[in-house]
Amino acid sequence: MTGRDYLADLSARARLVDTALDRYLPPEDAPPAVIHRAMRYSVFAGGKRLRPVLCLAACEASGGDPADAMPAACAFELIHTYSLIHDDLPAMDNDDLRRGRPTSHRVFGEAIAILAGDALLTLGFSLLGACVRKGAPERPGLLSLVEETAQACGTAGLIGGQVADLQAPGRMTSLAELEAVHRAKTGALFRAAVRAGALMAGAGTDVLETLTAFAERFGLAFQITDDILDIAGDEEKLGKPVGSDRRNEKVTFVSLLGLDEARRRARIAVETAVSALDGFGREADFLRRTALFVLAREF
Repeated sequence: MTGRDYLADLSARARLVDTALDRYLPPEDAPPAVIHRAMRYSVFAGGKRLRPVLCLAACEASGGDPADAMPAACAFELIHTYSLIHDDLPAMDNDDLRRGRPTSHRVFGEAIAILAGDALLTLGFSLLGACVRKGAPERPGLLSLVEETAQACGTAGLIGGQVADLQAPGRMTSLAELEAVHRAKTGALFRAAVRAGALMAGAGTDVLETLTAFAERFGLAFQITDDILDIAGDEEKLGKPVGSDRRNEKVTFVSLLGLDEARRRARIAVETAVSALDGFGREADFLRRTALFVLAREF
């Protein structure tokens, strides 16, 4: 399958996610309307929908029906969008553009942007809770879904990683420290999304551990390529200015290792992610292709 075929497949899956997101989000005119407009503004600003799509693909690879995992998949996109809104705030990265459009705080003001992020996080956990309530009687492993996701979002995951990232300039000196930050900030949500898809399918321990190994290496590869694109990417394709990491004096894989070595390590992470799926057949092909896509992505 060519890269163009893969992108068409990814887009088709993303459209299914968008349809579901439209159903789960309150309408724009539901009071208080401003918060619902702000939520929808950021959720439907574009994006590849990688976290929900990986959740659905992990469910499929585990022998489940991806439709059953759709609420959980959407929850991870809502949580991811919350994190982007907050990352863009003046107190964080102070970004004016996201996916080619003005960031939420530029359109709605800081207070509404913060509340929109909070509302998306809350709605995401509401969807996960509904998944557990509906599926746990037949799939007891689902009982851990909300707890695992909370850990991925909390001080041991996304929030902790963001704190470490904010404190990193002038302090972080080792590759091990940098990888630890991004296992929390970026990798934890990928890991949780993939595990959620497997849990929705009722996957056993062996399958769950294999998909977890895939997700962890995938998350690392994704972050390294993100750092590369901030230096060598195309602003028009990225939808935001390049060089923001350098302006914010962030320690990145590129600043620490150099561009060539960062690319090499991204390739190794992808190869390791793909090899983790050796025990699967064609049912895991989309996961494999998504990992390979990370190396070639331009946005």
